[in-house]
Amino acid sequence: MRLGLALGYWGRGPSPDRLDLAREAERLGYDSVWTAEAWGSDAFTALTWIAAHTSRIRLGTAVAQMAARAPTTTAMHALTLDHLSGGRVLLGLGLSGPQVVEGWYGRPFPRSPLTATREYVDVVRQVLRREAPVRLDGRHHSHPYNGPDGTGLGKALKPITHPLRADVPVLLGAEGPRNITQTLAIADGWLPLYWTPERWAEVYALPATLPEGFLVAPMVRARLCEDVAEGLLPVKAMLGFYIGGMGHAARNFHADLMGRMGYEKEARRIQELFAAGRREEAVLAVPDAFADEISLVGPRRRIAGRLETWRRGPVTDLLVTSPDPATLRLLAELNA
Repeated sequence: MRLGLALGYWGRGPSPDRLDLAREAERLGYDSVWTAEAWGSDAFTALTWIAAHTSRIRLGTAVAQMAARAPTTTAMHALTLDHLSGGRVLLGLGLSGPQVVEGWYGRPFPRSPLTATREYVDVVRQVLRREAPVRLDGRHHSHPYNGPDGTGLGKALKPITHPLRADVPVLLGAEGPRNITQTLAIADGWLPLYWTPERWAEVYALPATLPEGFLVAPMVRARLCEDVAEGLLPVKAMLGFYIGGMGHAARNFHADLMGRMGYEKEARRIQELFAAGRREEAVLAVPDAFADEISLVGPRRRIAGRLETWRRGPVTDLLVTSPDPATLRLLAELNA
């Protein structure tokens, strides 16, 4: 099981320690570093900055939002950064949800998200293979564009720049059962949001045998500390925001996943509190048991024991979210 450093997206502004953390992770032998985006900082610019200040560590997006860019634009980002970094890119993509797609990107959330994802990945792979001009007569993506409001002058093109690698790994953030099944069929890896090392087979209904070389790369919040309850507070804060505020009450994929993990009543309560502006109560309503199940928090011995549980499953890459160099060092020692 390889280790990765998950830096996420910026909050109010860039954190001054992000680059130092990425460099420390590379020094410690971490295999990858990952950036994200929501409706603020973008994933690729921050990752390019890290690429310029590192030499070995692989560079992943977890995730770049599909609604933010045409698939050809995303492929351009990936092939450009792959050249600049010497072939270190891991392209993680996510569909996001209706609230963000329609509220931030100003476009309709696809009525057939599985089809939209499949078409998007198809176009990205066509660009990176550069075998022929990109062509797709899709429901959501048309290359060349053939809509009724077009000029009819569109020309099928292939990238001017020859990609460094035709096989840049494409990973998908997927939460629903059908989405996960499709991810296994069309992607090189999967980026689970909440991973339970003890109940993954039950929660995700994965097949007994995964495709050869397939990456399973969940994120885990980690913190080396003596007080477990205190250490879980940042985990609960994250969960409170994602479950309560990252999506509409009627359609929130994160809340749905929490429900499938056995906490449906608690998830709905968190949504109610968050919607009412009672955010601190929403955070406190997150069950400690749920926050603990999907994280690595506590003293060294506790983290060491729990890390063994993560190893026993199909996880290939554990993406660690922690601003604490001591925690990163401990996990590197335990995983050596």
